[in-house]
Amino acid sequence: MHHTSQQYDQVIDQCRSLFSKKMKDYGSAWRILRLSSLTDQIFIKAQRIRSLQQNEVRKVNEGEVSEFIGIINYSVMALIQIEKGIVEQPDLSLNQALDLYNKHVEVTKQLMEDKNHDYGEAWRDMRVSSLTDLILQKLLRVKQIENNEGKTLVSEGIDANYQDMINYAVFALIHLQKNQ
Repeated sequence: MHHTSQQYDQVIDQCRSLFSKKMKDYGSAWRILRLSSLTDQIFIKAQRIRSLQQNEVRKVNEGEVSEFIGIINYSVMALIQIEKGIVEQPDLSLNQALDLYNKHVEVTKQLMEDKNHDYGEAWRDMRVSSLTDLILQKLLRVKQIENNEGKTLVSEGIDANYQDMINYAVFALIHLQKNQ
């Protein structure tokens, strides 16, 4: 068994650090974003990753790593918005936001560990491009659920899809760090 839990924590520490720095720069301005706006932000990042994976020429000097970090952080923000609701004005201190961040990451990591146990770390044999495609598929599902006003007949809710996107992005970052 690999050190998945430790690798996961290292990736999340990197993401949390950036989240914390941006909170210091901008405060919790993101609290005004509706879920559909966060979904679209994640979609833009996932589309850019896919373009980077398919195109030989890059015109912006940022790679996949920063985009996967963005997917993780925007997904955590979405989970916080689901829990707390959308507000008209920023309302969270840095410490409050980090407490919520940690809470949602802990739940999401537990989901990863449960699935990882059942699937036998199959993600380790996946390509980063496949993880990107799975994130895009989850985003299209979330958009459809949003278009259905949050109602599903037999499917998981929006929160489960955001959690899966976080976990896929963590796996992709573990792969990318291994390949550096």
